Amino acid sequence: MRALLVDRSVPGGLRLGEAPDPVPASNQALIRVRATSLNYGEVAFGVENAPEGSVLGWDAAGVVERAAADGSGPAVGTPVVTLGEQGAWAELRAVDTDWIGTAPEGADLGAISTVPVAGASALRALHRIGPILGRRVLVTGASGGVGRYAVQLARLGGAWVVASTGDPDAHGDGLRAQGAHEVVAAPREVGDPVDGVVDMVAGRQLVEAYAKLARGGTLVSVGHAAGEEETFPYGAFFGDQEGRYDRSIVTFYLIACTGLAPDLTWLAERVAAGDLDPQISWRGGWDRAAEALDTLLGRRLHGKAVLDIT
Repeated sequence: MRALLVDRSVPGGLRLGEAPDPVPASNQALIRVRATSLNYGEVAFGVENAPEGSVLGWDAAGVVERAAADGSGPAVGTPVVTLGEQGAWAELRAVDTDWIGTAPEGADLGAISTVPVAGASALRALHRIGPILGRRVLVTGASGGVGRYAVQLARLGGAWVVASTGDPDAHGDGLRAQGAHEVVAAPREVGDPVDGVVDMVAGRQLVEAYAKLARGGTLVSVGHAAGEEETFPYGAFFGDQEGRYDRSIVTFYLIACTGLAPDLTWLAERVAAGDLDPQISWRGGWDRAAEALDTLLGRRLHGKAVLDIT
């Protein structure tokens, strides 16, 4: 099969080449990949650290080529959205059926490919906060892929949504169109306390966001874009901060989540129906992978980048 192989001797660190076809385990389906969406983490750290010749990639959408031998998962010919720790940047992919969601017939598989990491991370982070109907939710790093899904999903869930982005002038109108009630440049600018935070930035912004939590509030630490340490001032964890106690910070790891297949299916249906906008900012054939990686790593991409597997 053809695949994007790690080759750090070429621009972008990837080249199109030949790789062995994957051999599915009994609980895996073989997927003919039609599109893959890129995530900052896999691009920034995966390509740099993976062995030469590796086939990386977390998100992919396509069609079932061979159903799982154990009878689980969708049938041959079903359009699907898939998540895995590697293997998405190839024509064929073997995936655990627990990480396969079905997509509606005729759906744009490029749009559907944005769902796994960005959509599922946002959905599970909001679930971790708890019921959000009528509550205030802050999303930091809101102009990124996960952030944009989190804003939309929080609004669908009935929350009052505060979006934090480094450039409100550039992204404010778009975030409001996606459902944000307020747009701020940093968590410290938030007025009233919030009941939950989906944090994509970490570092100083995580510290600021925690200080805005209301009594019983939860901050879910999903992303770490800042690349800096979190240093809390003395007293930040005292039991009574103007009545805002019993607050928590929880870590997040999507791959450890169970029961993702129904989530992926639900998200794919919402994207196909137009209830969720995948916010694709860059799209092209996988022969243009170096261009896509350069745009993503240069922080010039706000939203998702999609490679069509042709």
